[in-house]
Parts: sequence; C-alpha cells; structure tokens
Amino acid sequence: MATLEAVLDLLKLPHRGSATPQEEEAFRRLRAFLEAQGLRVQEIPFRGVPSYGWELLGISLLLALSPLSPLPPLLGALGFFLYFQGRRPWGFLLDRHPSRNLLCWKGEGEKAVLLLAHVDTAKTFFLYHPGRVRAFRSNFLLNALLAFLAPLLALTPWKWAVGAYFLLQAGLLLHRELFAPYVEGGNDNASGVAVATALFLETEPRPGFRLGLALTGCEEVGALGAKALLPHLPPDTLVLNLDNVGRGELFYVEGEGMLRYFPYHGALLEAARKTPGAKPLRYRLAYLDTLPLAQRGFPSLGLIRLEGGVPPDWHWPTDTFARLNRKALEETFTYAQRILGRVLQEA
Repeated sequence: MATLEAVLDLLKLPHRGSATPQEEEAFRRLRAFLEAQGLRVQEIPFRGVPSYGWELLGISLLLALSPLSPLPPLLGALGFFLYFQGRRPWGFLLDRHPSRNLLCWKGEGEKAVLLLAHVDTAKTFFLYHPGRVRAFRSNFLLNALLAFLAPLLALTPWKWAVGAYFLLQAGLLLHRELFAPYVEGGNDNASGVAVATALFLETEPRPGFRLGLALTGCEEVGALGAKALLPHLPPDTLVLNLDNVGRGELFYVEGEGMLRYFPYHGALLEAARKTPGAKPLRYRLAYLDTLPLAQRGFPSLGLIRLEGGVPPDWHWPTDTFARLNRKALEETFTYAQRILGRVLQEA
C-alpha cells in the first residue's frame, strides 16, 4: 500500500530515540506529511527523558544498599513498584528534554475513536539478546521478588547477596546508558505508525463519530506521550493502539500490566473478539501507550505481533526496516479496518 510505504520512508532515520533530535526530526516529517494531506495537526509539547536506564539505576542502587539499613531498600522497593505501575512521582526532576505528540481529527460527533502509535525507539540492553529475550518475563519477576523482599532480607545475612545482585544490575544499567545504541525501530514502532496513519487517512467516520490519529513520543520511557495526551481526549474515547505489527503472529491485546493487571473493555475489544484473524493476549512483558489510558477508564484495544511470545527483534539492533514483513503490515491494516468497520456499524 502506498501510504504504508510513504510513512515508513519518513521514519527511516538512524534511530528515533525518545526526546532526542532524531525523534524531533521524525515528528517534523510526519507533521509535514499530514498537513500535505490537508489535515489540521495539533502539536502537544511535553518534557521527557531520553532513556529509562537512569531511573532504574537509581532504584537498583537503593536496593543495593541493603547491607547498610532496611530504609534504602524499602525506598527502592517502593520506587520499583511505582515505576512498573506507570507512576513516576520523581518525573518532575528528570523530565528536562523536549518531546511531543501529534494529534489530528476528522469528522464531527460526540463519539470518538482514536488510532494510537508511538514514534520513538529505545536503547538496546543485554536482556533483549535473541538468546535471552524469551526469559524476559521470568527475569522481571525475579527482580520484582528480590526487590520486594529486599527490606526484609536487609535484616538477615542474605543482605550481602541481595546488595551484590542489585549492585551488579546497577553496573549493567550504567554500561547501557554510556555505551548502548538506540535501535533503528522498523518494527518498534515505525510499523505501528505506518498502519495507524494509513487507517486514519483511508477511513471516513460515519455521522456522529470523530476519528483521531495520535502519534506519541517517549513511549519507551514510561508512556509519557500518552500521559500528555490525556487532557486532549474527549470522554470515553475508544482507543486502538498499534505497536510492533511488522512481523510475527497477530494478537489483539485484551489487557496489560507488568505487576498489577489492567483489563481493557469497550466496543473495540468486543469487535476484536468477533473478528477472526487474531488471537487474544494478556500482555505482561512491558507496558504500552494504552496503560495510562486504561488506568483512567478509556475503552481500549491493542494490536501486536509476536514470535515465540515476544515482539520480533525487540529492542535489538536487528530491528531494522529491512526485516519488516509487508504482508504482515497489510494484514494488520485489513484486520484493524474490519474492527473499525464493525464498531462504526454497531454503534
């Protein structure tokens, strides 16, 4: 499809790291492209961070202080819990780098459907190596268990082992921040941006509906773009998120949460359950741009493709445009188009 290829071409930069000049350039190109289609594009600026590693490094150092006192690991465990629930009360101290969202609408009406996709890419990390990535969820759960037990273990001889474990983790995170590259991000998430944009341009909302397109920044560092988007959405907006849809088997996400699970609800989810072509998925690997929206009650649905239980080339240097599967992109577009058609007809 011409629109898919055109959008992919716009995003072919060395990377689009969160809150970096390369992310800014990607948004500049996307805005110019949308305005050339005659659309009114709203830019929503906000502040973010280029990488999540420094926050996790700080949490790891607090946990590494277990041999000294139970208080630092208690603060570390609290920080771990808040971060992986999508909460960053310390964000006002760290969010110093400019990022943005693009938002546009077409149609008129009280009901709204929003197509959502993030533009930014992430740095790689050794846990995303193809030989290790399938154990990502297990590694996370081990970290969570040790983090939550650390304040208690600080009162036992095990405090030295816990301290050494999290000190090693802090060292690995420091190495990541100093030396790891950002990935090109063909699948994560140029694929989602291309499909969402093509759907928006090629779908006409029926009377009574508005159709929106939101392209967000800083998803990879805490879904910060989605949080900045919240005040700009009509109440009860139906949200369809597209992320990592360029290779693998297609799933519709019916809920997410790395710690606490947040089930989705609403017409888009019901439509996906009635539409053959994708399998249901409870997504627990990471959080998506839908997390802050689902936490606030927005009826949501996600589409994602997996291989062996994880996104293909997830946060690894092999996530390039050359490895995208055009057939997978087109089939994702067709499936999403059928869902939208069902929602518009049944509403």
